[in-house]
Amino acid sequence: MAQNKNPSNKTIRKRVKSQFQYLRRNFKTIEKQLNGFEIFSLEHKLQLKYWIIQTLYHQQLRMFESRSHQVADRIVSIHEAHVRPIVRGKSRAKTEFGARIHLSLIEGYSFLDTVSWDAFNEGTHRKDYVENYRKRFGFYPAKVLADKLYCSRENRKWLKEKGIKLAAKPLGRPIAQAVEKHVRPGERNPIENKLGQAKNAYGMNRIRARLKTTSQSWIASIILVLNLVKLAGEAHLWLSFSAWGVSKNTLIASFELILEYLIPKNQPRLQSGLV
Repeated sequence: MAQNKNPSNKTIRKRVKSQFQYLRRNFKTIEKQLNGFEIFSLEHKLQLKYWIIQTLYHQQLRMFESRSHQVADRIVSIHEAHVRPIVRGKSRAKTEFGARIHLSLIEGYSFLDTVSWDAFNEGTHRKDYVENYRKRFGFYPAKVLADKLYCSRENRKWLKEKGIKLAAKPLGRPIAQAVEKHVRPGERNPIENKLGQAKNAYGMNRIRARLKTTSQSWIASIILVLNLVKLAGEAHLWLSFSAWGVSKNTLIASFELILEYLIPKNQPRLQSGLV
C-alpha cells in the first residue's frame, strides 16, 4: 500500500484495520507483562505516554467504526496530548495547532483574558471580558471596540443596559448616523500590531514547550514583555518630567543666590553732622 500512489478506499480501510489489530495485540502483550510485576514497573512519564497511546487508539478506532473524521478532544500528538486542531479556514493554513488566546488592549497595555487549547467562540465571552475590565479598574469602560464576532444581539443589549458604547456597525439597514459608530479599518490596527509584535519579535508563534503549563507560562511571559516594552517607552517621558523638576528647583535656587548678591541691602544713614 505504501508503494501504491492512489489506493482505493477499500484498500485503505483494510490496511488500517490491520494496524488496529497489531496495536490490540501489542496492548495485550504489554498488559500481560505488567501483570507479572507486584509493583507497577513503568515510571510516571512512560505511564502517562502509555495512557495517551491507549486513548488515541480508542479515538481512531471509534472514527474507523463510525466512518467519520471527527471525535471529541481529538489527540493529534502523543508528546503534546493537550494540543487540539483548530480549523481557521485561512489560505495558508486551514488548520492550526496551538493555544487560542484572547487579548484585550487598554491604553496600549495588553491583558491576557483567556488561554484555551480547545476551539471556542470569543463572542460568547464578551460579558466576561468587560467584567474583567471592571474588576481591574473598578468601573466599566465608556467604549468598547470590537469586530463583528462580538456584536451579537445579546451582547449589544447587555452593553446598552450597562451604558457602554459599542463602536461597531449597527444592525439593520445602514443609516447616516451609522458612520459615527462604525469601526474604521484603521481603528483595529493597534491590536493587530500588538499580536504581530508578539509573534514576529518575541516568538509567540514558535513556542517549543511540550508541557501545557510551560506553554501557558511562555505565552504569559511574552505578554509581560510587551507591557514592559510599552512601559519603558513611557518611562523616558516620565523621567524627563522628573529631571526637569530637579533642574527647575536647582535653577530657582541659583537665581535666588544671584539676586541676593546683586540686590543691595538697606543700611542705616550715617550722621553727617551738617545742619
